[in-house]
Amino acid sequence: MTRSAPSSRQLVLDAALTATVLAFTVAQMASQAFGAKAGQARGADVVGVVVCLLATLPLLARHRAPRAALAAVLAGAVALVALDYAVLTAPAPAIVLATLAERDRRQDPFVTLIACLAAFAAFVAVAWARFEPEPGEYAITALLWAGGWILGDRRRLTRQRAAQERERIAREQRLAVAEERTRIARELHDSAGHAINSILIQAGAARLVQDTQPERTREAIATIEALARESIQDLDAILGGLRNGAPADLEPLPGIDRIAALVERHQAAGLDFSLRDHTSPELRLPPPIDRAAYRIAQEAMTNAARHGTGAAELTLECRDGVLALTVVNPVAAGATARAEGGHGLVGMRERAALLGGTLDARRVGDRFEVRAALPYRRSAP
Repeated sequence: MTRSAPSSRQLVLDAALTATVLAFTVAQMASQAFGAKAGQARGADVVGVVVCLLATLPLLARHRAPRAALAAVLAGAVALVALDYAVLTAPAPAIVLATLAERDRRQDPFVTLIACLAAFAAFVAVAWARFEPEPGEYAITALLWAGGWILGDRRRLTRQRAAQERERIAREQRLAVAEERTRIARELHDSAGHAINSILIQAGAARLVQDTQPERTREAIATIEALARESIQDLDAILGGLRNGAPADLEPLPGIDRIAALVERHQAAGLDFSLRDHTSPELRLPPPIDRAAYRIAQEAMTNAARHGTGAAELTLECRDGVLALTVVNPVAAGATARAEGGHGLVGMRERAALLGGTLDARRVGDRFEVRAALPYRRSAP
């Protein structure tokens, strides 16, 4: 993974951190472990300052080359005690370990662990041989190094979780957008497709009887006008919310109470459509079920008018908490019913599935049957 150059702010922070660690290291050397090893260790001199620089300056490169920086500061920590400087607390390796652990793990961390253990063992062995320190004097360094790695690793995990959460949110947003597009496409197909098909039927009926039955022609034209007006209202409701990014406002919701009007409209166009409604007038369906039933009936009747013989029977009934909707129509001679294809059938199946229901559409002999079952819970009147 290519890393960008450190920012000016990062460079200033690195310089300040390096200067602080250098000052602390030189102070230990000059004070002979803050007086704990007075008379046992070498005092500050040019060689000691140079080694202190070599043991701390690699901190400036820890972002670009953390492993090389770690090797340098570990070697510097061991070199200081080996040269009789009482620098028994070495914070520089802890800082590099934190940086290394925070980065994405692309290599086996056991390599780093082994290197640190070897360096610490050498550090303790040399310090013990030179100064015979108490265990607590090098335990601080052990805690610093281990704490640096743990801190960096925790920060890496936190960053990964944050990235995963952002990805999850982005994925959910993409899914929501896709679902909204599918819903809008389904609504457009059901509303506009039905309206256009009905207008075609009415226009064809008007053309056939315009000379012999002018009154029926005027009725067909009036129906076309009403259909166009309703279609425009539906399109405005479906697409209106998209102008400001809000969900499309589909109120008022058409329900099964408007199915009778759909049947009458087809009857007015000269089609032999009938409705057998066995539901109770007091029935109050949840709005999603109510709307889905209407759209499924609308699409099934549109398909019957387009691909059938001009006749269809629609049945509505409720039993055991399930709304059953059936549309049966004879198939025109030579027609091939598509039980699996077509956007309309796909949309009807999607509506039923989203509500936990089922929809079966198939040709049975010389008839095409659409059977939908939509489970519901009774709404309060």
